[in-house]
Amino acid sequence: MKNHYEVLIVGGGTGGIMTAAQLLRQNKSLNIGLIDPSDAHYYQPAWTLVGAGTFNFQNTRREMSSVIPDGCQWIQEEVVSLEPHSNQLTTKSSGAITYDILVLSPGVVNKLDDLEGLKEALDTDFVCSNYVDPEKTWRILKNFKGGNALFTQPATPIKCGGAPQKIMYLAEDYLRKTGLRDKSNVIFATPGSVIFGVEDFALTLNKIIDEKNILLKTFYKPIKIDSSEKKVYFEFSNPNADIQSLKLNSEINESFSGNNQIVMPYEMLHTAPPQSPPQFILDSDLVNETGWLDVDIHTLKHNSFENIFGLGDVAALPTAKTGAAIRKQAPVVVDQILNKLKSKTIKHESYNGYSSCPIVTGYGKMVLAEFEYNNVRKSDPIISTFLDTSKESWLLWILKKYGLPFLYWNMMLKGRM
Repeated sequence: MKNHYEVLIVGGGTGGIMTAAQLLRQNKSLNIGLIDPSDAHYYQPAWTLVGAGTFNFQNTRREMSSVIPDGCQWIQEEVVSLEPHSNQLTTKSSGAITYDILVLSPGVVNKLDDLEGLKEALDTDFVCSNYVDPEKTWRILKNFKGGNALFTQPATPIKCGGAPQKIMYLAEDYLRKTGLRDKSNVIFATPGSVIFGVEDFALTLNKIIDEKNILLKTFYKPIKIDSSEKKVYFEFSNPNADIQSLKLNSEINESFSGNNQIVMPYEMLHTAPPQSPPQFILDSDLVNETGWLDVDIHTLKHNSFENIFGLGDVAALPTAKTGAAIRKQAPVVVDQILNKLKSKTIKHESYNGYSSCPIVTGYGKMVLAEFEYNNVRKSDPIISTFLDTSKESWLLWILKKYGLPFLYWNMMLKGRM
């Protein structure tokens, strides 16, 4: 292992691997190091399908060594601190490593302790999370016999913000197929104000929710799970309404607790944990006031350090945290780096906030939500020529289950798209 790199990348997820691969495709002589302690790289978008029993978990995994591009040195280490003023970072075992340019794409971490009772609840046979163990989600769904099937998410930003409702749609479809739907209440309780932020897709999803008799509870922020009683406590987070004005649903046995909480029982609970950047990012001088990596939303260059770039889930960008977003971010970072190293003519690549959320709405059905900053719809020009991606489609399901995994392993991680 060297102690200095022209380009040092932190994170062996989608952002780190794509950036390294694209850089080396354009300049094989670059001295690039990539730091990540993990043995494995996962295609996490398929974990929703794993949780619904329609994708093999082992097929989402590759050895990390197999996805590191040739010419990039993998440093299997943990980063413990960043020292941007001296152009170096410190790893747990090997000490300081210096760099000319630093790329940060370490993703986010689950913060189980940030929701009271969550860690204990995940040890029970009634609470699951595709973000933690999608195979357990499938086991719990298969064992569910009726009652409240509750799906919720935290108020923090999370990767793939649509994932908590994707598994809800699939679970609802599964209950219909197994004859349990009439015995079940399917509930989606979200801290948000709407089911989806882009109007065209929200119209479709609200129609699906109505047709499937799914109970949508907005402004429901989970604050505590009591797994011994199988109850979730929510704070009503609507600043423009009083909690006492709420009409609780007796069918699902909602009740008030004290003056400002709502309690909901469950027989099955799926949730996304609160998430945040890794601790070494939080402890650095590189975050904004909310604790996320402070980068320019178009160039992805750090707002205080000219030789630091950030992309992926850790970046403070007002768009969804998805692999599709990273696919558009990586070329911008690569262009910025090569320009800085004088390796090519300036292109002035700019990131406009593109992200994509493939929302599976049942087995064999999917809506493809694509958008840019300010929740402006931005559909793929080729796909949208053949179908309306805001409507449910079997062809989009095929894209999700077969096409996107193939493109991910064979094109994106190879730096070809």
